[in-house]
Amino acid sequence: MIEVRNLYKRFGSQEVLKNINTTFEPGKNNLIIGKSGSGKTVLLKCIVGLLTPTSGHVFFDEKDYVAMGIQQKNEIRRELGMLFQGGALFDSLSVEQNVRFPLDMFTKMSNSEKLDRVNEVLKRVNLVNANAKFPSQLSGGMQKRTGIARAIVMNPKYLFCDEPNSGLDPQTSIVIDELIMEITEEYQITTITNTHDMNSVVTNGDKIIFLHEGEKHWEGTRETLFMADNKELIDFIFASDFLKEARDVRLEKIKAKLSK
Repeated sequence: MIEVRNLYKRFGSQEVLKNINTTFEPGKNNLIIGKSGSGKTVLLKCIVGLLTPTSGHVFFDEKDYVAMGIQQKNEIRRELGMLFQGGALFDSLSVEQNVRFPLDMFTKMSNSEKLDRVNEVLKRVNLVNANAKFPSQLSGGMQKRTGIARAIVMNPKYLFCDEPNSGLDPQTSIVIDELIMEITEEYQITTITNTHDMNSVVTNGDKIIFLHEGEKHWEGTRETLFMADNKELIDFIFASDFLKEARDVRLEKIKAKLSK
């Protein structure tokens, strides 16, 4: 489990995150949502250690990551898997070499053991026989699946996904969502995903955190999402013109409830 406690992050005089408190549980896909500039990416970077919080704590299974020394942090980092927004594959390396990269960096496995593990995760993401291909030869969906394979090759306890559906068509997005869900449950990983994709939110959100202007305005499940009494969240959910009427009806119901 990951716990974020009293987390603040400032850049100069700008306060980007304000007193964030929440937990992320294993075996669940925990989503962070909010419009651009709400602090989603900064929160994710603070959790994984790419940014240091101005104050507050991040606990990995009750171990305070912020207070750790470099050696202890490196031990935690070996348990992290990361799926980057653009895939972040090495263009000059094949699929096999990209997926193998963390094993080369962090393990003492033999070459045959590494190949077995690479083939195992490539099979898991439905990329059998893609070993020799290069990123330029892959579709967007195949690149994301390669990124997922690389993220799980070290059998991580924690998986972080930054906009995994960015640049994908709706059908491919569903495939990626389902794959992340399956892997999270199958390996009991604590998965945290930043997303703007409302389809992902309503189908893939075991727990949802909504950020607005650096503050946590709401948290809950996809089952309770549309019943939230939070104007900013409702505006975010029903942002499109097509859904404005549904949004206005929902807001009127909220106003009526609050006036009682």
